[in-house]
Amino acid sequence: MSTEDNVVTEAPGWWLFRGTGRPLDPAERDARWPSPPPWRDFDGGPLLAPPATDEREARRRLGRTPSPLLKPVHISLVNAAIHLRRPLLVNGPPGVGKSGLAFLIASELGLGNVLKWPITSRTTIRDGLYEYDAIGRAQAAVQARGAPTHRLARARPEESTSGNRGPVATSIGEYIRLGPLGTALLPQRLPRVLLVDELDKSDFAFANDLLNIFEDGEFLLPELSRLGAAAPEVEVHTADQQRTAVVSDGVVRCKAFPIVVMTSNREREFSPAFRRRCTLLDLPHPDTAGLAALVAAHFPADSPSRAQLIERFERRREQVGGGLAADQLLNAAHLAAAGAFDGDEATWLDLLEAVWHELSPPLGTW
Repeated sequence: MSTEDNVVTEAPGWWLFRGTGRPLDPAERDARWPSPPPWRDFDGGPLLAPPATDEREARRRLGRTPSPLLKPVHISLVNAAIHLRRPLLVNGPPGVGKSGLAFLIASELGLGNVLKWPITSRTTIRDGLYEYDAIGRAQAAVQARGAPTHRLARARPEESTSGNRGPVATSIGEYIRLGPLGTALLPQRLPRVLLVDELDKSDFAFANDLLNIFEDGEFLLPELSRLGAAAPEVEVHTADQQRTAVVSDGVVRCKAFPIVVMTSNREREFSPAFRRRCTLLDLPHPDTAGLAALVAAHFPADSPSRAQLIERFERRREQVGGGLAADQLLNAAHLAAAGAFDGDEATWLDLLEAVWHELSPPLGTW
């Protein structure tokens, strides 16, 4: 295994994820999928069908020809999180590929669409688990009481059946949608990939409130649990478009703990209790080889100006104290491909300076 650059010449046998961007053969993946530690073995079921895959989104995030961007130590930490069934807390400056890592894992291991949960200062745990449209259900009930009897009979979906546990009540389920975290915890044979983006934007207690969910691998929907024996199974909507799932006894319990990629721009610290339950991965600014691989992933056709563009980007990054994101280089590469580089040199340099603006304002400008 090479440790001098981003190229892994011989992957260790315990690696499942190799960071190459090339999909792993499903048969090999299934044969080599690691067993969980006894303390992270969950028993949710029945298992859902595998999720769909949106290859267009993966190409948009990773490029048309994904290139190896991770160093061996980073790949080892991703595999450690997979083996241990622990969330991956990815720290690093903006634009280094933190969120893209979730798409790389899902694409390479064939785990379906990435479930995305962008975090803001107002985000709550409930937002990620599920939403219940109580007002919509109440309005529908009022309309149903005023409807003719024959129409009301057709509007009652409780009469549909599923499985061998009796009727599946979908009346309340029509007004419940699982969020990205709730969908990730549905029982699957293989884990879903959940991207919790910009975790450091949350309020102080948010990360610690996640601990019980991550430890237990399940959560309760009180609106369904109160139905008891009257409706032991309820079909609800999920975060996947046009996809539903049956929830038994008001509890969503995972089988394969999801691969959780949580990103942070280092804008705040997290508690020792939270960090202890995560696998920590720090991604620095990509070096010259990493920048070249990033540009090549999105612009496979080489050009004489590529090396010069990367050299200028690195000089500019030094001038502003490292405060440039790698996607700012991609913006310039796209403009160069459009012909902006072919005009007047002074105009091109002015354009680069504008595109490569410093992300953090100079001191004293607030």
